[in-house]
Amino acid sequence: MDSSSASRASTVREKDTNQGMSETDASVLPDTSNLETTADVEKATKPAFAGIDPSSFPDGGVHAWLAVSGAFCCLFCSFGWINCIGVFQAYYQTHQLSSFSPSTVAWIPSLTVFFMFAGGPIWGKLYDNYGPRYLLLAGSFLHVFGLMMASLCSDYYQFLLAQGVCSPIGASLIFYPAMSSTGTWFFKRRALAFGLVASGSSLGGVILPIMVDNIIARSGFPWAMRSAAFLLLGLLIYANLTVRSRLPPSPKPWSLVEFILPLRELSYSLTVLAAFLFFFGMFLPFTFIILSAEHDGMSARLAAYLIPILNAVSIFGRTIPGYIADKTGRFNTMIVTSFLSTILVLGLWLPARGNTPYILFAAFYGFSSGAFVSLAPALVAQISDIRSIGVRTGSMFAVISVAALVGNPIGGALVSNEGGNYRNLEIFCGIMMLGGSVVFVAARWSLAGWKLSKV
Repeated sequence: MDSSSASRASTVREKDTNQGMSETDASVLPDTSNLETTADVEKATKPAFAGIDPSSFPDGGVHAWLAVSGAFCCLFCSFGWINCIGVFQAYYQTHQLSSFSPSTVAWIPSLTVFFMFAGGPIWGKLYDNYGPRYLLLAGSFLHVFGLMMASLCSDYYQFLLAQGVCSPIGASLIFYPAMSSTGTWFFKRRALAFGLVASGSSLGGVILPIMVDNIIARSGFPWAMRSAAFLLLGLLIYANLTVRSRLPPSPKPWSLVEFILPLRELSYSLTVLAAFLFFFGMFLPFTFIILSAEHDGMSARLAAYLIPILNAVSIFGRTIPGYIADKTGRFNTMIVTSFLSTILVLGLWLPARGNTPYILFAAFYGFSSGAFVSLAPALVAQISDIRSIGVRTGSMFAVISVAALVGNPIGGALVSNEGGNYRNLEIFCGIMMLGGSVVFVAARWSLAGWKLSKV
């Protein structure tokens, strides 16, 4: 065999080897074990980008864990506050806004969740261009200012503007930089890191409703809101000092196409659709479980602790599934926890009567639904270039914000149409979450088919 023939044969073998590699699970979830064997080929064919090579992620260290601790505080103050919406739905319906229907009052928590997520593409693009610093500063001011103003409210439109618009816009500005910054420090342990960060929202959902409820009883509603605002201010000062991205900002021109273009990818569009459907029902128990329990005979004092119970168990739901997801696959874990949430709604909340079933539902649902908050950004990060993670994560949350906006008013209207019965609301919640769970299966199929593998 002459030298030219040998060269051609070598080229063919190399091509076959590369094709075989592309068909493995590494195309779904990069495997750092391949880095050593393919290093020479990669160096010869393309330049290395900082932050893209899995080996460039520190996956730990002082700066990484400081960023996680600051992001934990951000989630405590932003999503942790959002997790308290059921307390305010119940309080407003029986106090300042008792003359309004449940559906009308529900627009306050709905707008809260909507603005929390709707700014995602804008904040994501600003994060990619300028980093987290200025977003966190602006968000800290607006969130605290909105809660301070809510302490002075007496009319419906005032609550709507202060607590339904100003405060959640600030919370949104806090939430996105925290999640996106965390993703730049971790690769192998990314789901675990996101789980630790997301557990801050669960802890906030435990402490804040108990704090607000007790201060209202002792000092009144205005001082309850001010006390909560001062607590959040202290945590946000720490967050502003510790949260930072590993990658420097890379300003790029604004283009509407970059927000829409990811939806052309089948795996991304299915993941977003699944999150949209699941989110349609996910927050209904947070909003209505207190009122539903009181309707079925639970005392108001005990019912007030259902949200803290739900959020307390959610701490484990946002950390343990994240750890498992890093071992068994993030899409695999999301599918299991989303179907579990659906089963709990239709199999436990729907037939619940009495104290014990409601307490059990709050605990189990807190665990299963808690996985969504930590795993959803991890799913997007898994199928995205790290350089565009801010825009792509923001676009997903912007889409699901529409579900958050209309979900609670629809639930309130279903209750009103049934004369105060929550049965149809619970059925609606379960069906929407079931739809989301099925589409998560389709998203996984688009990545790896039906084979049993880590996805």
